[in-house]
Amino acid sequence: MSEYMLSEIRSTDRRNIAKMEALLQKEGIERDKNLDYSVGLFDEEYQLAATGSCFRNTLRCMAVDSSHQGEGLLNQVVTHLIEHEYARGNIELFLYTKCNSAKFFHDLGFYEIARVEGKVVFMENRLTGFSGYLDGLKKTAFPDGTSAAVVMNANPFTLGHQYLLEQAARENDHVHVFVVSEEASLVPFAVRYRLVQEGSAHLKNLIFHPTGSYIISNATFPSYFLKDAQTVIESHARLDIAVFIRIAEALSLTSRYVGEEPFSQVTSVYNRIMKEELEAAGIACRVIPRRTADDGTIISASTVRKAIQEDRLTEIRHFLPECTYRYFSSPEAAPVIAAIKKAADVIHY
Repeated sequence: MSEYMLSEIRSTDRRNIAKMEALLQKEGIERDKNLDYSVGLFDEEYQLAATGSCFRNTLRCMAVDSSHQGEGLLNQVVTHLIEHEYARGNIELFLYTKCNSAKFFHDLGFYEIARVEGKVVFMENRLTGFSGYLDGLKKTAFPDGTSAAVVMNANPFTLGHQYLLEQAARENDHVHVFVVSEEASLVPFAVRYRLVQEGSAHLKNLIFHPTGSYIISNATFPSYFLKDAQTVIESHARLDIAVFIRIAEALSLTSRYVGEEPFSQVTSVYNRIMKEELEAAGIACRVIPRRTADDGTIISASTVRKAIQEDRLTEIRHFLPECTYRYFSSPEAAPVIAAIKKAADVIHY
C-alpha cells in the first residue's frame, strides 16, 4: 500500500489548486467558490489521491481519485477536516453530500437533517442538534389561534420588510419572525436582528428567532456536485423547505408570508417551489406584493445597498424605517458602509 502525505492546499498554490480542480472534475465535482481551507493527500510521486475542504463550519468538495478508492483515504481527509474545524473553534459542523454518500458520513458521526431525494442530503455532527433546535422553538408555540411565519435576511431592514410583517401581523394571531443568522450578508446578523426588532416594535404579536445554521442562504448553499444552475436553485429551495416544514410542525404554523419577487430570478424560482411544497404539506403560502414608495418605485434592499455604495443614502431615505436610517447615519455603521462600498455586486439577481 502506498504511503500518503497530508498537506494543506493554499489558495495561492496554483499548482496544487490545479491538481485539486482536476481531481474534483474527474470525480464529477466542481470546486466550490466558497472555501476557506483545503487539504490534499498526496502519494509517493506527489500525485493528489484525495482532497477535501471547509467553508466556515461546513465540510465541502471531498473526493478520492477512482484509482485509490477502497483505501480509506476519504476517512483520513474527513477526520483531518473535523480536527481542523475543532481547532478553530467550530464544534457544530455541517455538510452537504450526494444521497448515495450519506451512509458513509453517517458512519463517521454525521446525522441527516433533511434531503432532496436523488439530489442532496444535509447533515450535521450532532445527534440532537436539529431536534434540540426544534424543542427550543416548541416552547414559543401557541396552542390556540393562527400562527404564521416570515423568514427574512433584512440586508438591510426596509419599509418593504416592515410592510410584510405588518400584513402578517394583521392577518394572524401570532407571527414567528426568523432572521437569517448566517453571516453571508453585508450587514452583520446582530445589526439586522436588532433593526428588524426595532422597526417592528409597534407590532405586538411578533416572536423573533435566529435561524441558526438550519436555514441556508444562496451564498453558502453548495453547488459543486449539482449539474447546472437550475438544479442548484431548485435543490436549495426544496432542501430549505424540507427543513422549514419541520419547523412549521414544531410551531403549529398555518401559513408562511413571503414578498413578491419582481427582480431576482433565483428568489422567484425559490418562491414558486416554496408555494408548491408548503401547500402540499398543508401550509398556506401568502405572497405579498412589494410595497412601493410614493413615486411608484418598488422598495428593495438591493436598491438601498446600491445607494449606500454610491453615497446616496438621503435619496432613498423614504425606503427606510427611522431605525435603519438612523443606524446608517451613525458612526457605528462606518465599517458596514465601507464593506458595502467595496462589494463587487450589491444587486442580487
